[in-house]
Amino acid sequence: MSINVNWSDLEIAFERNSPDQESFLDLDNGDLLAIVEGEPDAAARRAKVADHPARFLRVDPASSREQYRWMERFVGSVADPALRERLLIAIDGKGAFRRFKDVLLAFPAERERWFAYRSELLHFHMQTWLEHLKIEIANPPPWGRVNQPAEPAEVPRAIPSGEAPGEILRRQAREMLDAIPAAELPTALAFLEFLRDRGPSSLLNPKRDESSDRPAPADPKDDDEDTGVHVGAHPAS
Repeated sequence: MSINVNWSDLEIAFERNSPDQESFLDLDNGDLLAIVEGEPDAAARRAKVADHPARFLRVDPASSREQYRWMERFVGSVADPALRERLLIAIDGKGAFRRFKDVLLAFPAERERWFAYRSELLHFHMQTWLEHLKIEIANPPPWGRVNQPAEPAEVPRAIPSGEAPGEILRRQAREMLDAIPAAELPTALAFLEFLRDRGPSSLLNPKRDESSDRPAPADPKDDDEDTGVHVGAHPAS
């Protein structure tokens, strides 16, 4: 029996890779059932899935590692050397996905190119999953059939200058200051003074619970499992 799939919800389920959430495709009606740990109805939803194992199929989202490789390949294709260096620094270490998105906010053309590339990869991943499990679909996806995406052409990097990542950022900051209109410099300087006075400890040390003097739980938004935003929506953060 073929089913009518809710493509928007299925797309979200495939891109959301979080240890606190599972999604299941309802083979009776094509809807998605999400189970989020800590939600009031999580136990009832899990019991529903357990009671009907043949009806609910667990969605296998694109792994964080695989989505990180997508990001790496995209960065290698960025033609602007300064932006490519900023992105290479941004994707190094924990929090890479969020820093990567933050950098692209100021570059709308490259941001749109990233969304298009990522959407194509995600849709191909979904298509492959459905075909592998021989799930018959009554309503084709709005984006049509997807061929295996070609890897973006990598732009050769210039010979390294020997600058440390921190020095590269300082140089780029100076270049940005030089480009700011004089009327805006007081605001920019006030913000830089705020960052200086706050000190590096508040940026680099773990958040602390003042009542117990122990590290506070990490904000889930900073976790690398937060691999992205809904590719169809293109939100700003």
